[in-house]
Amino acid sequence: MKVKFSFVIVLLVLFSAHFPVEGQSFLKYVDPNIGTAHSRWFFYTPAAVPYGMAKLAPSTNGHYGNPSGWEAVGYDTRQNSIEGFVHFHEWQVGGVSYMPTTGAVKTKPGELEGTNTGYRSKFNRKNQVAEPGYYKVLLDDYNITTELTATKRVGFQRYTFPKHEQSHIILDIGNKQGESDIVTDASIKMVDDTHFEGYVITYPKYVKIYDPEGKIAMFFYGELSKKPASVTAFTADKLTENQNSATGKGAGLVLNYNTTDKETIEVKTGLSYTSIQNAKQNFIAEATGLSFDRAKTQAQQIWQEQLGKIAIEDQDEQNKIKFYTGLFHALLGRGIASDVNGAYPKHGGQTGQLPAQTGNKAKFEFINTDAIWGAFWNITQLWSLSYPEWYGSFVNTHLQIFKDKGWFGDGIANSEFVSGVGTNFVGLAIAGAYNAGIRNYDVEFAYQAVKANELSYKNRPVGAGKLDTKAFVDHGYVPFLERKGQDFVTDSTGSNFSGSHTLEYSYSAFAAAQMARALGKTADYAQFIKLSNGWQQIFNSQNKLMQPKKLDGSFIEKFDPYQPWRGFQEGNAVQYTFYVPHNPAGLINAIGKENFNNRLDSIFTVSEKLGFGGGKTIDAFAGVNSIYNHGNQPNLHTSWLFNFSGKPWLTQKWTRAIGREFYGTEPIHGYGYGQDEDQGQLGSWYVMNALGLFDVKGLTDLRPIIELGSPLFDKATVTLGNGKTLVIETKNNSKNNVYIQSATFNGTSLDNCWLYRDDLMQGGKLTFVMGNQPNTNWGTKTPPPSAQ
Repeated sequence: MKVKFSFVIVLLVLFSAHFPVEGQSFLKYVDPNIGTAHSRWFFYTPAAVPYGMAKLAPSTNGHYGNPSGWEAVGYDTRQNSIEGFVHFHEWQVGGVSYMPTTGAVKTKPGELEGTNTGYRSKFNRKNQVAEPGYYKVLLDDYNITTELTATKRVGFQRYTFPKHEQSHIILDIGNKQGESDIVTDASIKMVDDTHFEGYVITYPKYVKIYDPEGKIAMFFYGELSKKPASVTAFTADKLTENQNSATGKGAGLVLNYNTTDKETIEVKTGLSYTSIQNAKQNFIAEATGLSFDRAKTQAQQIWQEQLGKIAIEDQDEQNKIKFYTGLFHALLGRGIASDVNGAYPKHGGQTGQLPAQTGNKAKFEFINTDAIWGAFWNITQLWSLSYPEWYGSFVNTHLQIFKDKGWFGDGIANSEFVSGVGTNFVGLAIAGAYNAGIRNYDVEFAYQAVKANELSYKNRPVGAGKLDTKAFVDHGYVPFLERKGQDFVTDSTGSNFSGSHTLEYSYSAFAAAQMARALGKTADYAQFIKLSNGWQQIFNSQNKLMQPKKLDGSFIEKFDPYQPWRGFQEGNAVQYTFYVPHNPAGLINAIGKENFNNRLDSIFTVSEKLGFGGGKTIDAFAGVNSIYNHGNQPNLHTSWLFNFSGKPWLTQKWTRAIGREFYGTEPIHGYGYGQDEDQGQLGSWYVMNALGLFDVKGLTDLRPIIELGSPLFDKATVTLGNGKTLVIETKNNSKNNVYIQSATFNGTSLDNCWLYRDDLMQGGKLTFVMGNQPNTNWGTKTPPPSAQ
């Protein structure tokens, strides 16, 4: 009795520690099903812990893959059958699917619309539960209940079977899953009666394009709670009864059972990207003696603690659901790739070892990550606010990549370059981390890597992006290239995305300049700050738009500012004209303050009718030719620019409206309609926006600032990354009272619409009085510093 009593006391203590605001549960406000129409492979993985390697989820169409290597695949709320439960879900990484069945043995998942052709099963979403750290569903065709949960590196599956003499667990290893594309090799074998191990090696399309000598390897070591009566092996074209191993494409095992009514069988699977041995070590470290129920409790306690770092008090349940679901996706989006012993996957299937982490510096993991394109307007700001350990892991991961390969990778999957957009903002993100005080790495080495990313071009591999760096450095802008029969052209002489590249490289040069200045590198600073003005070269003073230029210095002809893709990646000239985040004052002066405000205000007025994106069209690029597209990265800062142009009340108005209209609480209308959430980016934007905190420059200033918007909630208690507490409180707040009337910080009147970030990070109380009409005098006297 004493043991049981003490265990209860421990649980009570744990829960009290994780419920900082009057015992409230934050998990109940997270709905993983939001936005699951047309969602990406890594989007829907409820059975995981924050930044876990093991990300378990049902798959409705994962084995179909996707034609271009990135589109929506995996789980879609519009589809009503499940083909398996998959363990690995990252950018270009997917594999190891299990499926419980009854009846005749089938080894193919079958067609989406014809469930009798394979082992997939229909399901009813009324019988589905999705929560942070847990998933449950009833498979109608088999009357089997499946439950999923996870630790960092171990996936847990539990099946409740009916009485049946032909019950099975299919371990489908050797087939394409999501973005993983073709399987080049696979193997699985029973080690003894209740343990199995194996691997799968894939060649995703983006690895093929950007790192053709690379590959993606996934390893596993599993344990069954019950010995199977027999084992059947299969490959793509062969089925062999009473065989305990299978090798090659399509490899898998069928574990056969005779089950009683409501009999449960559990499968625990240790994962690794480096070796079977490390998968086993991860299993031993995290899952030894751990039951499914305790794993679930543990996972949800972790989620409660991490979500609770930003504790919201408010009566509006829908806004809290948006907020915590957004925070959930932010903390789920990227996943660790290193093992418990510090091993991590290197290029081409090699294994590296993270350096020993001693002393007082924050510890870090090696993580997989999609491109950081646009993430400086969302996730890096959230990281730096309350989750600096993940910003540190991001920086250290890319510095390790630089050590290993000599270049940053725009996006990486197991150290392989998987660029995605062909540009590279890793240097900017590292400069932002440095300026925000996140420095658990060799600063001088980091600076040299940042400098190389901005200036070096000799033998630059395609996966490092910025193949037109030489052109930018030589000319101060990227000349426009247009070649018949080629949609994407970037080389040392220019790019068909020359407009957006010029703007992006100007911004990242500014970030590098600030890091150089902080480190006393005067000559480098001068070069970078000159390059940061590259945007001026493509600004057309006649039409007041950014317009690509040819090598001879003339603007391109037949220019349509609404036309996407010609000169501007995933956008158009109207959208990209506002892409000068590092010098808003310069852009405002170039356009003219009154013209700037009128144009930008009218853009939002028109865009509101389309929900600030692509309307109700379910497609990631639905808004690519609109005048504002919140569903994609290049626009995410523009609603905050009014703070620089003397009308902060318009930032308050439009940022609140975007949060209300673009973001929803339904499976179809989650992040726009079928928009691209990109590993927590749009969710992070909502979180920062709802707190009323943002930095247009993405923390790249020498002394970063935080702009103030329209705080959404009555009260937010934020545990800052340095352990201090910031309370954001509003008075007289409501749906219509979106305008700041006055503000104080720690009791002192706050007359500016911004403050220095280092002051904010000291913590205390930030109080706003809200109203339904703009106070056109508040926050207008001293605009945020533009050029530092």
